[in-house]
Amino acid sequence: MRWLVVAFLWGIALAQKPQVLIGTGGVGGVYFYYGTAVAELFNKAGVVQAQAMQSGGSIENLMLLRDRTDPAKGVYYCGTVLPDAALMAYQGEERFQGKPAPVRILFTMYPNYFHVVTTEDSGIRVLQDLRGKRVSTEVAGGIIEYEARTLMGAAIPGFDPKVHFAKWERVRVAESAQMLSEGNLDAFFWSGGLPTGSILELAGSLARKGKRLFLVPLLKESTPVQVLMRRFPGVVDTGVIPKGIYNTRYDTPTLTFWNAFVCPASLPEETAYAMVKAVFENLQSLYAAVAPARDTTLENAVRSRGGRVPYHEGAVRYFRERGVWR
Repeated sequence: MRWLVVAFLWGIALAQKPQVLIGTGGVGGVYFYYGTAVAELFNKAGVVQAQAMQSGGSIENLMLLRDRTDPAKGVYYCGTVLPDAALMAYQGEERFQGKPAPVRILFTMYPNYFHVVTTEDSGIRVLQDLRGKRVSTEVAGGIIEYEARTLMGAAIPGFDPKVHFAKWERVRVAESAQMLSEGNLDAFFWSGGLPTGSILELAGSLARKGKRLFLVPLLKESTPVQVLMRRFPGVVDTGVIPKGIYNTRYDTPTLTFWNAFVCPASLPEETAYAMVKAVFENLQSLYAAVAPARDTTLENAVRSRGGRVPYHEGAVRYFRERGVWR
């Protein structure tokens, strides 16, 4: 009888734990594996009932956070997002026009690097060379597509993908990589951590065929890059994809964005605190699971605090205790 009582009380305790659903991205991208690893840390620590879910990426994750979170039922949608998407959502811009998302940052994760992926024999060397090519801009309505169209609009006046691309695809990174490998696509846009698994596999597949991956350089002084940086001041930066990452012939200058793990403002402070603690007291497990997570450190976790999107008060309390929030 005693064990039945214990089991009953344990069941009540589980039922009372907040349920956290983590929007990630498509299989083949870092978001999916990172979100899955973080969910495992939450569950192992026993702070919430967490589940990672495949999604369309940043925009969809923020919409789920806004529209599906239900504090009355203890259900909270969190997610991995790009900082420009978080800013759009917080300020009620673009697809969030008239209905901002109550987004709060739990911690900054790692930098995304913008990839314009093609092959050396494609003849594509600058964005303008994508005219008349078969190109994928990632998931329809996603932030990567928005970034791609902004860049292309600055490169080609009056840009319209239906007009200027010979074929316009809007598929996930894994499918884009497969299509390019099979010769059914000339190039695709992507934003992800280093390395992104699907692109690493693509580089290997091309090498076996005697071909080589090429990443279109995005120079800081170029008009497209300057346009995007002005659109998101303080959010977009520049960096380099080293040639050793995908065995390209050259280092590739490009855009960088520091990803954030976000939650709704309604997430209880104690829960947010416990979630952040579960991650930062188990970083080695996260590093072992996801290579780009090596940039998830206490110091980097607070690097977005000067931006317009606020941190959750539970996260701030934890970072103050650790001495990195001053």
